[in-house]
Amino acid sequence: LLNIAIDPAFASNQRIYLSYSESGSGGTSGTAVYRARINLAKLVLHDGSVIFRQAPKATGNGQYGSRLVFGRDGALFVTLGERQKFDPAQDRAAHLGKVIRIHTDGSIPADNPFAKVSGVLPQIWSLGHRNPQGAALHPQTGQLWTSEHGAMGGDEINIPQPGKNYGWPVI
Repeated sequence: LLNIAIDPAFASNQRIYLSYSESGSGGTSGTAVYRARINLAKLVLHDGSVIFRQAPKATGNGQYGSRLVFGRDGALFVTLGERQKFDPAQDRAAHLGKVIRIHTDGSIPADNPFAKVSGVLPQIWSLGHRNPQGAALHPQTGQLWTSEHGAMGGDEINIPQPGKNYGWPVI
């Protein structure tokens, strides 16, 4: 289990979101996001389904990232570490080292920066991240802020902008 988030409309839909490390073949794993309803009286999850699976899965144990944050528009941001694989953070056909943005059913928001760009994963909001392990919305502006392991031992704070490249591992 990596993170838990409560749907902004929880009072009416009782939905929660869980991100976790999901096993794959050949010793690989990747971040997945599961959406379910919770019966608070019985503390039981039901009506659940996986709404996102990181591609590709990777070997090793490093840097999953995986913070779940709802934007003011209700879309879900998911931070994804580059799993200590470095170059995939620059690959627009891989989820590693990205911040993605999806609807609560896993579909793609039409205003995502790469929603209609051929050869680029449409979930990508920003790329070139090392390991964004912290994320929150600024209380006044509603902008997403992330914190991640920085190069040369210096952690960094970013305000991920749509389509922007944050440079890992080039910088």
